This record gives sequence, structure tokens and C-alpha cells, in this order.
Amino acid sequence: MKNITVSKSVPVVGSYDVVVCGAGPAGVIAAIAAAREGASVALVERFGFLGGMATAGLVMPLSVFIYQNKRVIGGIPWEFIERLEAMGGGYIEKPLGNVAFDPELYKLCMQRMVLEAGVTLYMNSYLTGTVVGTEGTVECVVIENKSGAEALEAKVFIDCTGDADLAAMAGVEMQPMNGEPLQPLSTYFILAGVDTSSPLIAEAMHHNKQGVNCHCLPIREYLLEHAEELNMPEFGGPWFCTTLHEGCVAVNMTRTAADACDNRDYTAAECRLREDVYRMADVLRNNFAEFKNCYVASVATQAGIRETRRIKGVHTMTAEEYMSGYRYEDSISRGAHPIDIHATKGSSQVTHFLEQAAYVPYRALIANNYPNLLVAGRCLSADRKAFASMRVQASCMGTGQAAGVAAAMCAKVGCSVQSVDIGALVERLKALGAAL
Repeated sequence: MKNITVSKSVPVVGSYDVVVCGAGPAGVIAAIAAAREGASVALVERFGFLGGMATAGLVMPLSVFIYQNKRVIGGIPWEFIERLEAMGGGYIEKPLGNVAFDPELYKLCMQRMVLEAGVTLYMNSYLTGTVVGTEGTVECVVIENKSGAEALEAKVFIDCTGDADLAAMAGVEMQPMNGEPLQPLSTYFILAGVDTSSPLIAEAMHHNKQGVNCHCLPIREYLLEHAEELNMPEFGGPWFCTTLHEGCVAVNMTRTAADACDNRDYTAAECRLREDVYRMADVLRNNFAEFKNCYVASVATQAGIRETRRIKGVHTMTAEEYMSGYRYEDSISRGAHPIDIHATKGSSQVTHFLEQAAYVPYRALIANNYPNLLVAGRCLSADRKAFASMRVQASCMGTGQAAGVAAAMCAKVGCSVQSVDIGALVERLKALGAAL
């Protein structure tokens, strides 16, 4: 392969206490939390809106906030949910506290909360590099946007990119995959013109049954039985979710194997999935009365990503710890979504429901030898099974809150992320409403 060398001077356009990269569920909550703790905060996002997988990926519903009748994700994440509901953009389903939402109002609610907190936004900005000092200190990140290449300095950085982009650029060791295939990508889409008053669809749109996989079984069984004659592409579920608008249904159904950290592979997958969206819409329209007048109203800006890189942290959460509800001395958040592993090929899915909500240690958010770097959300340190629960949005919000508070504390007192006062961090999180 031919290589070229590019050298250029990059202006430092901002210096902050905390810089958060990635404005999905984890990153937005992290930025708000850090700012409310008194830190100056910048939030970097590649799209022109906030929300990540919820809005760019149309991943619905948000889950799981409540388990066994107790809230497990509280504080700023739950404040966001209540504000979204008050705007008419969210519907909290009982008993699990799963949240159906309007993706456009979701964007607006997050934007309002971020700006109210005093966070500086760098939207339409793509993370392209880091400068790391000799002792593992991240000195700045480099972003690219319409203004060109720009650098942001900070005392503490939080990687909320989902794919551990910042951590990988900084040289952090990642979890080995041990030959296991990545979970497949799925492109969500919204169908309009659906008979949402039909009992079949009305029941399927709500994900409020504890211990039950809420896919639409009658449609699933028909598609599996007639897959060959229908020329069905790979599919999962299907899962349907309300968008809070009559006649509209968000569909989680497509799937394809791909590595979203490999640009060529990811590009090919996006193209396949977009074709599959329209093929599946045709199948639903031609075979089910509820969909006879349906049409594709919206397709997710990007494919939903279940699994890519995860850091090798100071501690790696194991499935045994997670499923047993082991309470760490440094527990800073929780998770209650079932362990959920989708097959790379075919429509199968392994689902294991938890007997009790799990705990997440602070040590899963930090790596050795990187004194000012935290991660939150989908790139935390966990084995494959524990991660298959923690990857969902409510859990990501919980770890984002913890990372944001920890980053602000470190910036204020000048300590490393490894030496933060865990007792003080936990007490502060409890004061915010975290269920610890």
C-alpha cells in the first residue's frame, strides 16, 4: 500500500476542564453531569444533532430504567426522560420504565439540556486524532469540520464514541474478541400508513412485559415459515415500537454481519441494509393486512451498531459478576437489560433475563496508564456476555453520568482518574439520584 505523509499546523481553538467525544446517550449525560458539577465542558459530535443511536440510529425504545418495581437508572438520565415526556416526546411504559419516543423531540430535549448546562457544542465535527504525552496523558484531541482541522485541550477526556475511537487513537488496549463474531448491524426504519389500531400491532408496539422478548411472534413465525418463497434477507425479530404518532411504527428487523470499525465493511453493510429496508417494507405490505397501505417514512441516518471495540479496563466486568448482581466497592451505575446476543447469520437470538439488576464498577470506565481518560457507554470494559446487556441506552446514560461527575472531580482537584475519591464520587452520584 502506498503511503503519503501529511503535516500541518492545527490551531487549539478551546481549552476546557472536560472534553466529551460523542453525543449519544452516554456522551450527552456525561457532558451535562460534568458541567453541572462546575466544569467547563466541550461536547464533540459528528452529526448536526444529538442523541447518537437513539436519533441517528432510530433505536427504540430506551430500556431498561426500572426493574422489579425499582428504578435502577436515576439522576440526570431520568430527569431527561421526565422532561422528554413533559414535551410530549416520550412515553414511559410500566413496569420496566422502557421509553418510547419521538426522535425529533428527543434531539430537541437533549439540545436544550446541554445548552442550559453551559456546555460548548462542536457539532458536525469528526474526531480524527489525539496527542498523547509520554506518561499516557491525553493532551488534546483533533477534530475536522468545515472550519478545517482544530484541536481541543482538556484536563480530562471522556470517550463516549461507542466504538472507543478516542481510546483506540490514544493507544488503549482493547478487549480481545477470541475469534467470536461481532453482533450484527441493524438499520431501523419508520413505516407510516400502518393500522396501529390493530390488536396485533398495538400489542407489539409496547415493550412492557418483564421476562418476555417483545418481538411480534405471529409475523416472525410467518416470515420464518415462508422465508424462501418471500426471498427474505437476513432478519431478526421483528420488533415494532410506537413513535407516538398514529399510523407510524418504528421497525427493528434488518441485520447483517459487519465490522463497523472497518470503513469498507461498514459502507457495504450500510448499502445492503438500505436495500433490505425496502425489501422488508414490501414483504410486510404484501402479506399483512395491517401494513397494506404502509410506506417508508424514514430510514435511520446510520445503521444501529451493537458491538465493536471495548477497552481493557482496570477491571473487566464478567458475566458471572453481572448476572449474580455482584456489588463492587466502586459501583457507580447499574444495568437491567437482559443479556441479548444476536446471531450473525440467521434469525436466532440468545436472551438471558436477569434475576436482579446488575452493578457497574468505576474501574470498568478507566484503563491503566491513562491518567486523564474515561470511557462511558458502549465501549466500557466488560466481557462479551456482560456487555450484551450493558450496551443499551439506559445503561449507557448511567455510566455517562458517573463518568461526567468523576471527570469534573478530577479536573477540580487535579488528580488522575485512577486516584479519584471513590467514596465521594459514589455519594455525589447518590445525591443526584443514582440508584446505588
